Amino acid sequence: MPDSLVPKTVSVLAEGYGLARLKADALAGLTVAIVALPLSMAIAIASGVTPDRGLYTAIVGGFLVSLLGGSRVQIGGPAGAFIVLLAATAARHGIDGLLLATAMAGVMLVAAGYLRLGQYIKFIPYPVTVGFTAGIAVIIFASQLRDLFGLTLPGSEPGPIVEKIMALGQSAGTASWAAVLTAALTITIILALRRLRPHWPGMLIAVTGASVIVAILHLPTETIGTRFGGIPRGLPLPALPPLSFEKAVAVFPDAVSFALLGAIESLLSAVVADGMTGRRHRSSMELIGQGIANLCSALFGGICVTGTIARTATNVRAGGTSPISGMLHSAFLLLFMLLAAPLASYIPLASLAGVLAVVAWNMIEKPAFMALLRSSYGDAVVLLATFFIVVFRDLTEGIVVGVALGAVLFINRMAKSISVGETKPLAMLQSTNGEEHPVISDDPDTVIYRISGIFFFGSAATVATVLDRIADQRRNFILDCSEVPFMDSTAANVIEGTLRKAERIGVRFIIVGANTQVRRALYQHHVRPPRVLMRASVQAALETIRSEKSA
Repeated sequence: MPDSLVPKTVSVLAEGYGLARLKADALAGLTVAIVALPLSMAIAIASGVTPDRGLYTAIVGGFLVSLLGGSRVQIGGPAGAFIVLLAATAARHGIDGLLLATAMAGVMLVAAGYLRLGQYIKFIPYPVTVGFTAGIAVIIFASQLRDLFGLTLPGSEPGPIVEKIMALGQSAGTASWAAVLTAALTITIILALRRLRPHWPGMLIAVTGASVIVAILHLPTETIGTRFGGIPRGLPLPALPPLSFEKAVAVFPDAVSFALLGAIESLLSAVVADGMTGRRHRSSMELIGQGIANLCSALFGGICVTGTIARTATNVRAGGTSPISGMLHSAFLLLFMLLAAPLASYIPLASLAGVLAVVAWNMIEKPAFMALLRSSYGDAVVLLATFFIVVFRDLTEGIVVGVALGAVLFINRMAKSISVGETKPLAMLQSTNGEEHPVISDDPDTVIYRISGIFFFGSAATVATVLDRIADQRRNFILDCSEVPFMDSTAANVIEGTLRKAERIGVRFIIVGANTQVRRALYQHHVRPPRVLMRASVQAALETIRSEKSA
């Protein structure tokens, strides 16, 4: 098996794994589990499913991400980025359709890993990832307004953000003071602990504190118990979601969106982990691990699982050094579920909404967002286009449009970077008064043009316009390609058209300095000897011309 397709767990165990590292990983796993416990339930509720499905995802999916993935410290689980997609899929196709789409996305991720498609994720422009993340954060926050204010809607909550805000605004009179106070208390505790005791599990403390106060004071606010009836004490037996060809076709677009978002999110998280640990993840194996984790998560009734940046960073800061910490994080979550499941019924939904409100605020990379707005017009356009399309249209559409805009802007910049024009070469050094100095060669029968930069379809028209100026009175045309690192088929076709004009008017065509790739592109378009002369340098071409004249 290629090294890129070997799980990091195997590499760690092959190095030797001692008791000291086990203790460090156990402490890190416990720390991450404490963070993941309220977050997993909150994300599940926001995604339109019961809170226990978020725990199934973190336990089963998180364990397999660590066991089979390509990063040593990656922590997998439900992610806020999926909330919008999951909620929309559950609303359209039900829980069975959501589980089937998750399983199909897992198969797609495994295939992507074996096809080594993970390396192409790095081609997503930075403004796209920043705008995408900010857009998701806005949608997550909007999805929590109902529980933050304890609003009562006459019907189901709309999905599109404009309709959602309008419906919530019309129901503003139903706001619950108890829910507002509970959410405000939760947010205040999280922010205060982050400032005063940054190493404490602020989210868990805030949710626990809010739950105790609501229970003692009998505040009239909705809890997990009143809406969902609590959570079970253990994992369900694995079962395949109902499968039919019609259902698979119906959820296929959702599965593609899950797979695309999961690949982006997990690999970005792995890159962040690499920066924190100084190691390199295996992108192909990471996708395979994510795919198997999603497939098995669906079998146990869980939702989409991916690598999560916040929990992965927590794992590294807590001292996690190997996949064992992530596996233990899942084990601790299972232990919490077995021992403390009845207590989850007392957790106020407003408190979990407060947790996600903080998460949404933290997701927005505010300094990066402002820096991109100021950096250049192109980056600002890509950033804002991605952001607004994600918020008001669709997540996948936002990524596609952002990448397409980024590609067009890149092509435009590269097209402008090429230069082409006539040049006068320096002849051999000649002696004058005992000193050597260069002399400009000026042969009236020879014209020399130099192309500098990547010669591709974006710059082909610019170069073609210049090369079209071959003078009829010249006998030799030298094209210097020594500063062309790459040439595509469109560019080679431009050269072939120039060659045809030279042949028609009786001008000899000489190409100099072409590297192997450029020669290959030219040869494929029949720009080859004897139609042209190929020389290593301009001086070599001039020597050939001089020798023929003197012969």
